[in-house]
Amino acid sequence: MLLTASAVARMIDLSCVRTVSNKADIEAMVKAALKYGFGQVSVLQSFIPYTRELLHGHPEVHVVGNVSFPSGSDSTSLKVAQAREMVAAGCDELDLVMNIGALRSGDLAGVERDLRAVIDAVRPTPVKVIIEIMVLTLEETEQACAICLRAGAAFVKTGTGWGHRGTTPEDVRLIKSLVGDRIRIKASGGIRDLDTLAKLYQAGATRFGVNLQSGIDIVDECLALGRGIEV
Repeated sequence: MLLTASAVARMIDLSCVRTVSNKADIEAMVKAALKYGFGQVSVLQSFIPYTRELLHGHPEVHVVGNVSFPSGSDSTSLKVAQAREMVAAGCDELDLVMNIGALRSGDLAGVERDLRAVIDAVRPTPVKVIIEIMVLTLEETEQACAICLRAGAAFVKTGTGWGHRGTTPEDVRLIKSLVGDRIRIKASGGIRDLDTLAKLYQAGATRFGVNLQSGIDIVDECLALGRGIEV
């Protein structure tokens, strides 16, 4: 299969969610999204209205909000309120951090109730659930993926990108083996070149969280190949 530069760009969520990210960073990200055809831009809550304003007249670029980022430890009521505010402010998609501490404590029913409450509150807005696979055991990964499926998530997302390591093809293959085609997979963390993205795609991911410069570098690499990259 051939992945063109345009197809690669559409699968990328450009991410600008660092504590120090400012308006200039958001402006640079939106400018790149419009120039290269990136499908999504991901921002922290305070910048959602400004990002939406910059993208006025460009519905092809979706705005992604981040709920309970990066810890996932907020109360369910706060997560629901935050998610609703983000959708009202113009988000097309949400990335929601699973309460990893609760999962690792064995409170599986509580984790599922928490996710389901947020997903139901903003339906039909797609919600990608971040499971932070880098810190989970195999059993915990199995439990997290099963919860995502039951709760109605649109994607399992590998991590926040703030973990101690990036996402590997093995991570994605594991999730794929657990969820099959019942849910999509977003890979995030350590994706800085086209080869890495292609390997994650081959493993089963169809969406990628990438920082601004890496996103530009990846699409430029693909453009330099002419027709695209074989996967």
